[in-house]
Amino acid sequence: MNYYGYPDQYGTYHVLEPNQQTARFGGGQQPGFQPPPFGGGQQGFPPFGGGQQGFPPFGGGQQQSGAPSSPPPSYTPQESPSLYAVDPGAIRGCLYRYTYVWLSNGSSFWYYPTYVGRDSIAGYRWRGYRWVYYGTDLRRIRSFRCS
Repeated sequence: MNYYGYPDQYGTYHVLEPNQQTARFGGGQQPGFQPPPFGGGQQGFPPFGGGQQGFPPFGGGQQQSGAPSSPPPSYTPQESPSLYAVDPGAIRGCLYRYTYVWLSNGSSFWYYPTYVGRDSIAGYRWRGYRWVYYGTDLRRIRSFRCS
């Protein structure tokens, strides 16, 4: 599955879902072009606090549909310690996949990421009996493993 994206004027790279494409070349629009998944705000500006489609609802927006319909695997994978900070490009490959996450504070859990930004990640965290929308700073993630 290929993921497409585009950088905004601040250098933040926004990932588009597989059924979306960006085709801005030289300022023009080409067939198949769909605007970024913000649904509001000025062109290129994410509506923080709004939680629009494809963007995490930081600041009190409503949760988006997209949580898995089944629980995560019943096992806990072994941690592979990382000597480096978690790179957004590396964890982006775990989008829409069951992912086990170890945080630097010692907690660990199954996660289903639906958004990866330059500094943050958002998706659904397994709370033992249901999925709960959750976002965190990438610097808080010690390591992760996709299933």
